[in-house]
Amino acid sequence: QAEHFCNSIGILQQGSVPSKFPGFERTGSQTPQQTQQEDYAQLFSTLISRCAKDIDTLIESLPSEESSIELQVQALKRLEVENQDSAEKLEEVVRKGELLLEKIQAALSDIAQSQLDMQYSSSPKKQ
Repeated sequence: QAEHFCNSIGILQQGSVPSKFPGFERTGSQTPQQTQQEDYAQLFSTLISRCAKDIDTLIESLPSEESSIELQVQALKRLEVENQDSAEKLEEVVRKGELLLEKIQAALSDIAQSQLDMQYSSSPKKQ
């Protein structure tokens, strides 16, 4: 909104009609561009009012302090319950993963032992 005010002041300075002072004559073009000034005034008044309405809408949508504290407490309790459930699920997945890892390691050990046994039995024995 401050930007609109700043822009509107700049436009006013740019296109304003010079004031006449008694005893002081200014030479040069003194024909104002009235329609352009009206367009700028209308544009900036529309932008400023729209921005003010947006600010009011944002302020009204903010929660009140009382409900905010209550909502935060409820949200924290809900998050704590969700966190506990997730932690239990994670522990179960880790436990299952460790069991699966043990089975895989045992299978790999059996495979390695079988390969060693096959190599030992197929190699010629030296006496």
